[in-house]
Amino acid sequence: MKAGLANTYDLKVPRYTSYPTAPHFDEAVDGARYGAWLGGIDPGTPLSLYFHIPFCAEMCWFCGCHTKIVKRYDPVAAYVETLLAEIDLVAAALPGRFAARHLHWGGGSPSMLTGADWRSIMDKLAARFDIAPGARVAVEIDPRTATEDYVKTLAGAGVNRASIGVQDFDADVQAAINRVQPFAVTERVVGWLRAHGIANLNMDLMYGLPHQTVPGVRRMADQAASLEPDRLALFGYAHVPWMKAHQKMIPEDALPDTPQRLSQFEAAAARLGDLGYVAIGLDHFALAGDDLAIALKEGRLRRNFQGYTTDTAPVLLGFGASAIGALPQGYVQNTAPLKDYRRGVERGEFPVARGIALTPEDRLRGEIIDRLMCGLAADLGAIGRRHGADPGHFAAELDALTPLADDGIVTVDGERVTVTAAGRPFTRLVAATFDAYLRKGTARHSKVV
Repeated sequence: MKAGLANTYDLKVPRYTSYPTAPHFDEAVDGARYGAWLGGIDPGTPLSLYFHIPFCAEMCWFCGCHTKIVKRYDPVAAYVETLLAEIDLVAAALPGRFAARHLHWGGGSPSMLTGADWRSIMDKLAARFDIAPGARVAVEIDPRTATEDYVKTLAGAGVNRASIGVQDFDADVQAAINRVQPFAVTERVVGWLRAHGIANLNMDLMYGLPHQTVPGVRRMADQAASLEPDRLALFGYAHVPWMKAHQKMIPEDALPDTPQRLSQFEAAAARLGDLGYVAIGLDHFALAGDDLAIALKEGRLRRNFQGYTTDTAPVLLGFGASAIGALPQGYVQNTAPLKDYRRGVERGEFPVARGIALTPEDRLRGEIIDRLMCGLAADLGAIGRRHGADPGHFAAELDALTPLADDGIVTVDGERVTVTAAGRPFTRLVAATFDAYLRKGTARHSKVV
């Protein structure tokens, strides 16, 4: 796509792992309301569980996650005890014993946990929930800190999918983002995972990092594919130093401009396609036989706070500082400061800082945004009828899409909106057309491309 078009749409919009998005949560949803929501869930509802481990051994300067650097293990051990207590607190508020079919650990780095921590957490979960047969148990791994014994512990705990942080294999890029991780280190951890039966592998790559080039991201794609992960994510680096002060360490003059970022994405995506990976939504890729590619083909692909997923559970419970949960009634987010999180749980209170209750209009717009982000198409008329919307409900949005249609980013056929192949990097911009909250707030987001 022409560089001029990339510059024209050099805008900042949400990543849409939820709708409404987290910047629009507020304190009207508190711990008491969360408790009431938990008590109102149908006992037959399947659950997904997310656990946030907000610790790392050192700070990667590109990082946008909520994490804390620790050199001693005591804070991690204390946090695990609080996490176990929060699990008890939430389980006690549910109207029965529920089945969990997706479990995900993120961070920070779950690699900071010891084997004893893993056993404690899994024992607690087994006591409080029914872990469904064949449940997806996924863990994010930092290859720099993982050991073979740690991998053995994960396998013994039932982990069957690992998400491996890479970003780029180039030494100059790694030095510029303070994440030195030679290819051999990643290759070794991949070998351990497969040797101990964790065969389902995700790999996270990035474009838009300092010193990256088009030839470089092609090499990055080749090296990543040589390790044969089932899935790859190709994220655009979000440079938000006003939100994450450590990103000020990244030399801004080494960052690619918007047309260069777009060229990097297109080059890496094309190379992954040549290597047999199917494009999934905005920025994911999977082998044709992977569950994610099958879900895309069958129209079952979904998006949540962990990205693209096959998980269709209507309830996602988030545990840990800053963790976000999704319930039929709305979204909740735990407090981020560790001391506040600990004190809340110690008082026997849900450590919720904010959230949002979903309105009928939110559900309508959320389904449209989900379909655009997952399937790159949305039938506004059909979705509107399911939600009881009047004909012509989205007339203003269809008018707003006219410039994008003129530029070849979308096609509009009646009320059916489809993102074109060339427009795929701009999918978030198309979705943002239906985001009513962007007109109300001033939250700053990452670039479209």
